[in-house]
Amino acid sequence: MAFDTVILLTAKGDNPAVLASLIRTYNPLLTIHSAVSLSEVLAFSSEMLRRARLIAVTTDVIVPPQVLDQLGYGAYNFHPGPPQFPGWAPAIFAIYHHATQFGATAHIMTERVDEGPIIGVELFPVPKGINAYDLDRLACTHLANLIWRLAKQLATQAEPLPELPIRWSGSKSTRRSYAAICKSKPSSETKLTLKT
Repeated sequence: MAFDTVILLTAKGDNPAVLASLIRTYNPLLTIHSAVSLSEVLAFSSEMLRRARLIAVTTDVIVPPQVLDQLGYGAYNFHPGPPQFPGWAPAIFAIYHHATQFGATAHIMTERVDEGPIIGVELFPVPKGINAYDLDRLACTHLANLIWRLAKQLATQAEPLPELPIRWSGSKSTRRSYAAICKSKPSSETKLTLKT
């Protein structure tokens, strides 16, 4: 089956119309579907998935293997953190660990979250004195740059995007590990919350 469909999986409250417009700029013939929840992803038919590529941006939805395996043209995630900070709320952990560099990562989605081959990275130095909320916003700006850089390939190239010789590193963060650092170091820098 030919590549003719893109599924945009975004966070609740996000507006996928801008991303859809960008994708259509490069390939106006694509059918674009939006989803914000696992139930919406699971509702897509097997026939449609075989013709589709999934693009996930800043979502906490974990796409199950039975969906990933049916996608004919792969699934790509845009993660608002560098390869050194996989997992949940990477900006909080970067501040906690006094990181000097942060960024955004694009990768192939696999069954295990934030472990798939990396296809794009945008890095920047962490500004002195920045908090986790502002670092996350800065990462999202770089994430947008990464999307713009890869949009044409995602919209027009049926083949998988080329992998970079970069690997994930560091411990994968979770909500549980966030709660642990808040208990171990109760300070203003760790009592920060991000929208998820």
